[in-house]
Amino acid sequence: MIRIQAPRRSSEAKVIEYNGKFGATSDLWRMWTRYMILILSYLITEIWMERQHLSQRDVDPGAGLTRNHTLLEGTRFKRVVFEGQYCRNFGCCEARDDDCVTQFYEAKALCYCDTFCERENSDCCPDYKSFCREEKEWPLHIKPWYPEGCHRDGQHYEEGSVIKENCNSCTCSGRQWKCSQRVCLVQPGLIEHINKGDYGWTAQNYSQFWGMTLEEGFRHRLGTLPPSPVLLSMHEVTASLPATTDLPEFFVASYKWPGWTHGPLDQKNCAASWAFSTASVAADRIAIQSKGQYTANLSPQNLISCCAKKRHGCSSGGIDRAWWYLRKRGLVSHACYPLFKDQNATNNGCAMASRSDGRGKRHATKPCPNSIEKSNRIYQCSPPYRVSSEETEIMKEIIQNGPVQAIMQVHEDFFNYKTGIYRHVTSPSGESEKYQKLRTHAVKLTGWGTLRGASGRKEKFWIAANSWGKSWGENGYFRILRGVNESDIEKLIIAAWGQVTGADEP
Repeated sequence: MIRIQAPRRSSEAKVIEYNGKFGATSDLWRMWTRYMILILSYLITEIWMERQHLSQRDVDPGAGLTRNHTLLEGTRFKRVVFEGQYCRNFGCCEARDDDCVTQFYEAKALCYCDTFCERENSDCCPDYKSFCREEKEWPLHIKPWYPEGCHRDGQHYEEGSVIKENCNSCTCSGRQWKCSQRVCLVQPGLIEHINKGDYGWTAQNYSQFWGMTLEEGFRHRLGTLPPSPVLLSMHEVTASLPATTDLPEFFVASYKWPGWTHGPLDQKNCAASWAFSTASVAADRIAIQSKGQYTANLSPQNLISCCAKKRHGCSSGGIDRAWWYLRKRGLVSHACYPLFKDQNATNNGCAMASRSDGRGKRHATKPCPNSIEKSNRIYQCSPPYRVSSEETEIMKEIIQNGPVQAIMQVHEDFFNYKTGIYRHVTSPSGESEKYQKLRTHAVKLTGWGTLRGASGRKEKFWIAANSWGKSWGENGYFRILRGVNESDIEKLIIAAWGQVTGADEP
């Protein structure tokens, strides 16, 4: 049998195999070397570029910004062209911090938020001055930026702007409001103090009083002069009702004499409560005494224009002079001589005149200022008399003869009365004491009542008509403590009889 043996590989084949393995390894090495060279070149380039940038910031701080960066200098109003948030988002840095940098997209450059950026050639971000420069500390969250000027109620005001804050004027100066310190007629703090306390009445902010000073309120919303010595020395008269008369717990004149009494008018800023209260009391009493034959409301404007000195009674007046005029000259109706719309205009003069018929009765010699009204009848009263200040005597006079006139002292809290039984609440400011000579006010007492309070105790009160319009108080009326001479309401009570005789018959 013949063995067949495979031939051995020759040395040439071995060399070829070895050379093939070495060639593959060499290729991999060359590729890896090239790759490392690329990476190293990239890193070297980045480091070189960074150093170049830093050197440029040292040599030319503005090199990283475009030419129109000059728009960022000057007032902050010029920088509104760039409205992005840079330092606000990134934060502010002290001294030089080259990492305190962010992209300035509008300029396609870098900008900085460190204190080093603010030099002759600034490379600061647009909002750096607004959000960083004025901060004493460098918080991460910077306060919102506001332009030069002042803000109030969400509105921006330029430097030097003047606004009215209630009765005070406020001027924008140095980003702050500088306001005058006058005491206002409407004091929100006083209103809140009254409404939170247990005083038996509530207060309200009246729009017609907003913007007035306390002095203006006393000077223009009252107007009755303090009682003269002649008035205070008048002999007190008591009602003819027996002392044992059983007086009701509640009484209102309009319930007993419906249609014969008159509601409140509005004197506005005319200091003439002396005229309004006198005319209203006289009108009620003439209607009651004539048993409803003469029910016209009398004209306070007739008194304001014709009775007072210089014929301009919006500058205050006395009730003694008003009652004298009613007795000697008389008044026409409110419909005949209505209130002027502008009491502060140039003196309107007296538009009514009358003459005596020789029998004590006067007749008008001029037509009504209101051309629509044809009746210019003159109404007169007897001399006034003083009612006793005793609580029951006042009640007897009202229930027997009709409403009476009362003189009271007004405090600053009274202007804010809305409802309830009024009693004076001392204001923390105590400013009303400065205006003693201006605090006298004349009103009309029309009735009384009793109310059980929250404590279970009965409280007595007067019902009075004011002359500040029906939007004030309880439809123009107010209740005030009775029997304790609250605010001098019982100190001086005046009444009169109407001149109703046979000569008055048509």
